Amino acid sequence: MSNLPQEIISIIIILVIILFLVKQTKGSLYSAYYDETCPEVEKIIANVVVEATMHDSKVPARIVRMFFHDCFITGCDASLLLDSTHENIAEKDSPPNMSVRAYYVIDDAKAKLEEACPHTVSCADIIAIAARDSIYLSGGPYWKVLKGRKDGRKSKIEDTFGLPRPNVNVTELLKSFAKRGLNTKDLVALSGAHSLGSAHCASFQSRLQHFSHEDDIDPTMDVFFAHMLQMKCRDHKQDHNAGYYLDSTSKIFDNDYYKRLVVRKGVLKTDQSLYDDYRTKYLVESYAKYMDLFFTDFASAMVKLGSIVAKSKHGEVRRHCRSVN
Repeated sequence: MSNLPQEIISIIIILVIILFLVKQTKGSLYSAYYDETCPEVEKIIANVVVEATMHDSKVPARIVRMFFHDCFITGCDASLLLDSTHENIAEKDSPPNMSVRAYYVIDDAKAKLEEACPHTVSCADIIAIAARDSIYLSGGPYWKVLKGRKDGRKSKIEDTFGLPRPNVNVTELLKSFAKRGLNTKDLVALSGAHSLGSAHCASFQSRLQHFSHEDDIDPTMDVFFAHMLQMKCRDHKQDHNAGYYLDSTSKIFDNDYYKRLVVRKGVLKTDQSLYDDYRTKYLVESYAKYMDLFFTDFASAMVKLGSIVAKSKHGEVRRHCRSVN
């Protein structure tokens, strides 16, 4: 190569660098993924989320829950959106996902995007962007959503068995998050999504009576708060929609969720356990005191969660989110 002109050597070096960068970024996510192919993608999705929320204030909480449940199963591949068939029971029909709602919001956004830029934007990316917009619309932080996910072609009910249950301890939570590349800070920050929405009584009824041989009520729960929840849930076997808000500002994304954990008014056992474990307590206290810190860590953790992509090489961009192409 020493006999080649300097200009040619420089060109070769530049090409090698470009090829290296392409190889390194191939299949990765980045925020400008649709800048050329569908520049209006974020505006279209935001308008759909805003309109849906105007008609149903529960939409933001439901979209965020959808994002979590999709990414936690087989990576963020919109497998949660696929309908069951005669041959297969899909993720959305498993018990943990029966409370996931607002699929119509994603359907609406997908239909509008297919008109604007056909067969371009994946359903998985729509969920990720809609989740960010749901948080921001509720008063939470804004972050750049990385894009470029592909939609999965499989959805199996058995894959949902690994979703964290509402009564597990911190050790189990940490193990579950670690399997997905998420650390202790991510766990506590992402739990703050419970700033929005509510839980059915069945998710926390075991804390309110016959808790153990020694205690009728979970001793980690404020006793007056427990009595109030008992009243709210006394008819929960007849009224399956009975439940309670996960914090006192359930339609506003803020740090009230952590403040309530500090005074032992966490509704779910998994939530309250974050304050009772030395590995997570200091983070709960920090987020309860500094909302800006919580917002920063939450946005960072959402980007990490959204970066868990399916390992399958057979992804696609679905034309309809409820079925494969």
